[in-house]
Amino acid sequence: MKPELSVIIPIYNEQAGLGALFARLYPALDALRVAYEIIFVNDGSRDNSVSILAEQFRQRPDVTRVVLFNGNYGQHMAILAGFEASRGETMVTLDADLQNPPEEIKNLLAKMREGYDYVGSIRRKRQDSAWRTLASKAMNRMRERITNIRITDQGNMLRAYGRNVIDLVNQCAEVNTFVPALAYTFARKPTEITVEHEERAAGESKYSLYSLIRLNFDLVTGFSLIPLQIFSMLGMALSAGSALLVVFLLGRRFLLGAEAEGVFTLFAIAFFFMGVILFGIGLVGEYVGRIFQQVRARPRYVVQTILQQGRASQGRDGDAVEKRQVGR
Repeated sequence: MKPELSVIIPIYNEQAGLGALFARLYPALDALRVAYEIIFVNDGSRDNSVSILAEQFRQRPDVTRVVLFNGNYGQHMAILAGFEASRGETMVTLDADLQNPPEEIKNLLAKMREGYDYVGSIRRKRQDSAWRTLASKAMNRMRERITNIRITDQGNMLRAYGRNVIDLVNQCAEVNTFVPALAYTFARKPTEITVEHEERAAGESKYSLYSLIRLNFDLVTGFSLIPLQIFSMLGMALSAGSALLVVFLLGRRFLLGAEAEGVFTLFAIAFFFMGVILFGIGLVGEYVGRIFQQVRARPRYVVQTILQQGRASQGRDGDAVEKRQVGR
């Protein structure tokens, strides 16, 4: 039977917390009394996550599917693979660390049934470190101004999507993207709700400061040209200002004569201009690098194996193991 709900969970080195996740996730979904499937996407874990997922598949093959990548491609590529494998009318993305309680899924479904096709979530009280909370809020404000994508809490992956939105997302072939923002651009009637947020059940965050910076570059450069336009206008303003400064210095030289004062000021101005130029070149390089990755047309990810129940090839305990290579 075609499920009404598909829950997609990226997995990367989460062996310490998977047991706690299973203990809360399955009862929460069983209590909904709807047909559902859970799609775990293993993003190249180097710990014992794969064997734990395989064991869980053997215990609940009726509602469990496991997509195994042949390497590490990132959280958002894992979510996209889950979208392609999903069969439900409503998709919910959930992190494996239990910071977003699985019990909140029922609230997202209730909101979807009101006619919305995209339901985001806002953490009521974040349990992250202070620097990460402040940085996230600052990026939220900057992203909204640059991209006009109105997502209050962009770092929270507990979200629900309608099938109409996911079908459009699956047609995209972007190498660098930010899934919640991409889905938001296709939604006809988006909304948000407030959800609880808990401390990580086990392990530690897989996002380093560098990873968060890269992710925000993907978000900004993938959905707006405004940063390039800002630097174009800034370049014109600095050129005009430099021309006025040259005229002023020449006039001062003719009127007051040569003088040594102000040399260090000129150095400071020159270094400022050079810093702006280098930052602008780096920004252009980010866009060009993404163009380079896109035109190479390499697969965004490769699915090594999918563990799922079926009729095609019967494995032990009547479970089907489907193997395929995905070249998108």
